[in-house]
Amino acid sequence: MQVSPFFTLLLQVSIILALSRWMGFLAARVRQPKVVGEMLAGIMLGPSVLGWLAPGVFHWAFPQESIHLLNVLAQIGVILFLFLIGLELDPRLIRGRGRSALVISQASIFVPFVLGAGLTIYLYPILFTQTPAPRFLAVALFMGAAMSVTAFPVLARILTERGLQKTSLGAMAIACAAVVDMLAWCMLAFVVAVAKAQGLSAGLTTAALATAYVLAMYFLVRPLLTRLETFYERPGGTVQAMLATVLVLAMVSAAVTEWIGIHALFGAFLMGAIMPKGAKFVRLVTEKLEDLTVIFLLPLFFAYAGLRTQIGLITGANMWSLTALIIGVACLGKFGGSAAAARLTGMTWRESCAIGVLMNTRGLMELVILTIGLQLGVITDAVFAMMVLMALVTTAMTTPILHLVYPPRMFETAPVDERTAASEFGVLIPISRPESGPGLARIAAALGNAASQVKIYGLVLQTPTFRETLGVTSYGEEVQNQALSLLSREAASLATPLEPLSFASRDIPSDIARVARAKRVDLVLMGFHKPVIGNTILGGTVHRVLTGTDADVAILVDRGLPPAPRILVPYQGTPHDALAVDLAGRLATTPGVSVTVLLVTPTGQQPAGDDFSKCLPPSVQLLRVDDDSPVNAVLRQADQYDLIIIGLAEEWGLESHLFGLRAERVAHDCASSLLLVRKHVPLPQLGEN
Repeated sequence: MQVSPFFTLLLQVSIILALSRWMGFLAARVRQPKVVGEMLAGIMLGPSVLGWLAPGVFHWAFPQESIHLLNVLAQIGVILFLFLIGLELDPRLIRGRGRSALVISQASIFVPFVLGAGLTIYLYPILFTQTPAPRFLAVALFMGAAMSVTAFPVLARILTERGLQKTSLGAMAIACAAVVDMLAWCMLAFVVAVAKAQGLSAGLTTAALATAYVLAMYFLVRPLLTRLETFYERPGGTVQAMLATVLVLAMVSAAVTEWIGIHALFGAFLMGAIMPKGAKFVRLVTEKLEDLTVIFLLPLFFAYAGLRTQIGLITGANMWSLTALIIGVACLGKFGGSAAAARLTGMTWRESCAIGVLMNTRGLMELVILTIGLQLGVITDAVFAMMVLMALVTTAMTTPILHLVYPPRMFETAPVDERTAASEFGVLIPISRPESGPGLARIAAALGNAASQVKIYGLVLQTPTFRETLGVTSYGEEVQNQALSLLSREAASLATPLEPLSFASRDIPSDIARVARAKRVDLVLMGFHKPVIGNTILGGTVHRVLTGTDADVAILVDRGLPPAPRILVPYQGTPHDALAVDLAGRLATTPGVSVTVLLVTPTGQQPAGDDFSKCLPPSVQLLRVDDDSPVNAVLRQADQYDLIIIGLAEEWGLESHLFGLRAERVAHDCASSLLLVRKHVPLPQLGEN
């Protein structure tokens, strides 16, 4: 059956998006930027992996005649991405750091450029003999430019995910990367002009047109763009109209620079760079564009680059040694130049090395430059494969080396400045949905008693969006303000002290456990929301918090709690049941709250003696029931109560599992609200019996 080109394109897009998201998720799980996983996904779909392992499948899914359609979508994605990068390059980034940022960025460009161009003298007769060799000048300039680039968005994301974006080191790295990006794209425009020029007169004409265009954009178009805000604020102004206007401007600018001969990407970047910073309509347009670009179009570019990457061309020890040489020179130029310049500006050696490591990040920006070079015929397929490996290695090595050079203890001070006092009952409330905050605050505030006052730590953790990872906007401002304001207002009305905490997180369960340990809280109190897969309450993130936190944990399933609930506590003697009784006893001190402990004894067994009832607070009632099924006993009594506080144990049919595929009958069949609690039992120390 004849397969249409459109069907092939749809199939390719589906495969690319699915694999890119999966590889990005795996990369995040091993503390790598998602772009590393997406780059690997592109290589996996190309001739280097899929074409080698299953050539029939590769040629069926990615026939050569269909690649041009994929390339069109990929190039549009990169044009929009470069436009977004230009939008986010704000002069405020280097405010107060002008001299230092300029010195470091110039060294970060100049040193690797010289080393890259110098390396070409050695590589040119070796790697450019099998194909019609491009001119040496174009190759040398291109290799220097490719060595000089820094992936500004990837660097910003690494800083944000590690909580460094608001430190002096992070701010300096962002400022330097922003300057490097501006200089690198200007330099690349010059290199492309040289590569395309057919003689001296053509080169001079291209240079003159490019200069005139940049000046016209800055002095003529830029002032006009500020008036777009006025049109947007007029009655009837819509986001769709502004989005269409901005897209037209970006595409026209890209078309002009393509016609001039300095590549369409430079025009898109330039249009973004001159747009008014901080304008409301620009922020709204960015929010509309970023999801489409980052989630849909950029993975197509990674796949296209992967389809052009033929690692099989790197054969023999000599070729692999040349690849290692390219990677070594790239690291030496970027890391050495940036670190030395940072040290000369007065930064410590540790900070200077951290700057060098961060500036060595290349990621997507390197792939963009390499693809341009390959399309222009400046580099060969083998050199392209070598340079792609260099981009992948330098990006992947950033996070682990940064962790060694600048470990978390150097900057993670906010969550550990104050710790819960011995006389306080510390409750950490991680908030995933702002509307859950007030209910959790009411439960937490009611846990205080005469011996210890409650102190709440409100924690907002979210994975940053693409715009926030660029370092210009504050992380999660709207979500953070809404969540913390609702929680703070409720805590204030209950006269309960609250300390707000918020930062970006790549691994939310681990960061919850870290903050709980740092603050030495007594209880982690979480809300529940339905997971994406299945109906389980105790799977996924909840499971990881339950099993990985050095504190007691409670999960609230709020199905409508009255101010003074009737509470039932099933009890069979486990440590988790004991925690449930303790928390219920604390809640019983609130006026109007009634607590009943349900003691379930299997039929025919001797019920517990009076010693247990004597341990209960006077306000807590005891109800004894004989039943072979503890779960049935709980469900029969549940309708008479508003809140069931129950320990996690197999006896109740409640155990946390990572994938949460087990039945949780009490949780699902009970119409009352639930507080599922797990007692933290410290592991025995070595040498203990």
